Amino acid sequence: METGAALLLLVALLGKSSAVSFYGDSISFSPLQMNTDGRYKVTFFHRENGRNDCQNQASLFCEGGVCMDLDESDTLRTDQDSSGQGRWCQTEKRTTATFQANGTSFTLRDSGCCWPSNVDGKITWMSHAELDLGIRSDSYRINNCPVTATVSSLRVPQNCFTQLRLLAHDPDGDAVRCRFASDATTNFTLDENTCTLRSTGKLQPGVHVFELMMEDFSTKNITLTYADGSIVTREASNMNLPPLCKLKLNFLLEVISPTSSCVAADMLPMFLSRTPSHGDVLHASVGQTFQLYAQAQAQNAQIQSFQVSGPHNMTQEFRTESNGKAEVTMSWTPNEMDVNRLIPVCFTAETATTQSEMRCVIIMVSHSTFTQGKATVQCLPNKMTVVLDKASMPDVSEEFLSLRDPSCTLTTNGTHIVGTMSFSTCGTKLEDKGDYIVFKNEIHSIERSDEVIIRRNMVKIDFFCEFSKTISVSNFYSLHQADYIFTESSFGSFGYSFEIFRDSNFTNRVEPNAYPVQIKLMEMIYLGIQAMSELPNVTLFVESCKGTPDNNPDNPIYYDLIKNGCVKDKTLKVHPSNQTLYNFEIQSFKFNGYYDQVYITCSVILCEPGNPFSRCAQGCLNEPSRRRRRELSMETTGHYITQGPLQLVGSAGPSVAKEDKRINVAPKSDMSPEVKYPPVVPETRSNGEYWRFTEIFASNITTVFFASGFILSLVLLAVVVRHFSRRRRAEDLDFLIEDKFEK
Repeated sequence: METGAALLLLVALLGKSSAVSFYGDSISFSPLQMNTDGRYKVTFFHRENGRNDCQNQASLFCEGGVCMDLDESDTLRTDQDSSGQGRWCQTEKRTTATFQANGTSFTLRDSGCCWPSNVDGKITWMSHAELDLGIRSDSYRINNCPVTATVSSLRVPQNCFTQLRLLAHDPDGDAVRCRFASDATTNFTLDENTCTLRSTGKLQPGVHVFELMMEDFSTKNITLTYADGSIVTREASNMNLPPLCKLKLNFLLEVISPTSSCVAADMLPMFLSRTPSHGDVLHASVGQTFQLYAQAQAQNAQIQSFQVSGPHNMTQEFRTESNGKAEVTMSWTPNEMDVNRLIPVCFTAETATTQSEMRCVIIMVSHSTFTQGKATVQCLPNKMTVVLDKASMPDVSEEFLSLRDPSCTLTTNGTHIVGTMSFSTCGTKLEDKGDYIVFKNEIHSIERSDEVIIRRNMVKIDFFCEFSKTISVSNFYSLHQADYIFTESSFGSFGYSFEIFRDSNFTNRVEPNAYPVQIKLMEMIYLGIQAMSELPNVTLFVESCKGTPDNNPDNPIYYDLIKNGCVKDKTLKVHPSNQTLYNFEIQSFKFNGYYDQVYITCSVILCEPGNPFSRCAQGCLNEPSRRRRRELSMETTGHYITQGPLQLVGSAGPSVAKEDKRINVAPKSDMSPEVKYPPVVPETRSNGEYWRFTEIFASNITTVFFASGFILSLVLLAVVVRHFSRRRRAEDLDFLIEDKFEK
């Protein structure tokens, strides 16, 4: 972007005393508008975090008289520590300005002093936002910036930090990249694609300061048209080009003294299933009260409150319940000035010393009330079906409705609209709700890019299947035996099955009610992938396979079996099969640490037969950069399919757990008597090394035994040989003496 042509807004600090308590800030925008006279109207909201009573916060104004019709609200407090200790507070201020653009971008800045005393030694801070003013060819609107925020005060015990998920939602569906805007804090890393903060070592106690830049890049090829008539092209997902928006997020994380337990729902509060998931998009209508519920539990620490980062006038109703549970109801009524806003709301559950994970959602405000319709959901072991009554949604046609993944289609029988999907397709998301596992999807309205006006109600229907974490093996693990069903325009409907077999014949598969499959370390596992398609003679290609300790294919702990079509594990053997079948075997393994399960996730592709330019024809690519751009007529997109779990057992041979015993699907506190923990194993560097040591030790004993026997045999043989040799010499000597006397 041309920073020389940017419009600069500076923020002045009215009091230095307040700046000392700067805990971070965030900026969000309402959609920019272009007036008929060529000027732009921008409305932005500045949230600032601090402590005490949030007095004398920054005041925003336009510099140089460039802005006109400036309208600023008062600095309004949105949240404050209710304990009386002044640990946190947050304010929000709205500013609306009209400006004449003399370039292709709009820049907003804010700077001041000071951060609180911190281990990074940072003093001054700066906020920054830079927006591209081009009209997008895909939406006919100016680009929207990512939406983000944090609560005022984030803290974690030194021994309990695993990760911090930050909100990075893009209204246009662009890819958001997060990066450190300044030097990274020691022992922290940032996943740029998921905007997740993780640790790389022991954290130093004290305050850690973070300055992150969020940037969005279109996932489609688009053009940007500017007020002066110039046009610029943006290639899909090309992060070497300038981003469409740059938005800075400032926050701090306090690392406190270690706690006695890091188990969720013990000392650290854990959110329960009634709480929305991180990143959920919720809907509110102007003039109607919107309510958001959050529920958490901490059995051995009292939840005293919830910390909330939200819009002004959002009220909280806090309630405590039995068994260490607490709940908050957040209520807010949007007005006309909130129309078309995407408002971030973040919250944590607070005890006297600790807090839960931070969750953030987005509230989308509109004039219209979304049509919910009358829907029923059928939950089966491996898929769900949603059925909508068309009579409950007058004037709504299925052609304007879509699932979360638009490549999946909805059908109709005239009176009902039907959608069927497995738990891993059509954009279905797996959410860990604390005490439940939820598979979620939605049906929403489609707005076509060539439509100037619409005369139909907007539809937003969320549906889900919910499973308790403590369920029978036969009910839960059959979820991982699902057939994977996909739909793409060039290939129609197609699917995959991913099975575990009992031997190398690949004919006797392990039944769904026999999961988890119990295996012994270093035994062979037999797996098979089968493709099924409406088109004849398609070719299956397995581009990658990797093992993870859980069913999250994005787990940072993984082991590559196949990568870029190349076999990476020396024990993996591919068996001859036809073009839609991929059978392979691999020696079992485990992950270092207290993991006793392995999941296998593969990325698979279908290709046109005989096409020399398809991904299937390319085979193994040791240099991924050689991969050419996919063409829809040649191949499908890559789809992930998962199999497991493979459960490692001690001395048992390859078998399956047939009994319908109770299990705990995910790590959980000991608050339930039904929770079962993995068997205790000797404390070695890894379980795998322990079994290897056992085998070597046993082998050495056997070797010593046989070697000793062999040596003893040699000794006895030597004694016998010597005995007979001496006897033979004695006989020879007697013979010589007798012969001499005879002569």
